[in-house]
Amino acid sequence: MISEKMQKTLNYVIFPVKWGYFGIAGGEKGLLRTCLPGPRSEEIKARLLKDIPFAQFNSSFSKQLQEQIVAYFEGPAVDLGPEIPVDLSELTNFQAVVLTACRQVKLGWTITYTQLANRISRPSAARAVGNALAKNPLPLVIPCHRILRSDNGLGGFSAPGGTKLKARLLSHEHALMQ
Repeated sequence: MISEKMQKTLNYVIFPVKWGYFGIAGGEKGLLRTCLPGPRSEEIKARLLKDIPFAQFNSSFSKQLQEQIVAYFEGPAVDLGPEIPVDLSELTNFQAVVLTACRQVKLGWTITYTQLANRISRPSAARAVGNALAKNPLPLVIPCHRILRSDNGLGGFSAPGGTKLKARLLSHEHALMQ
């Protein structure tokens, strides 16, 4: 649950992208939540603002990021890199470490859960890494879709659309890199 103090300073925006509507929400410390594209803006808003009912709509919130996300879905190779400020303060320390390491996986690349566990010096924590990724509040900005099983299978994907959406994102990124 988002703290009441934080709720009063949050902004959000829902905007159209080629694949539907995308949502972002954040505050003074950075981006707090994203919502991958869906066909109806109302559904995106409901998922984005779950537990943060006091966020204020602001069409110009993170305008540059909005433009980058629109461009990502249009087709030019746009990597939403680690320079985008994010607020992971609502997560456990382990989750924050995992998601921070995940941000280093560049557009067009994939790694396994085990490789990500090794990157955070927890080689036996592949399952825990997967569980932390399942709680990713910032999909696309934190590219958890780029993390695969050790046999290079998709593994899980907790975002609406599940592994079909994960496969679509990876296929899209692969095509961008051609």
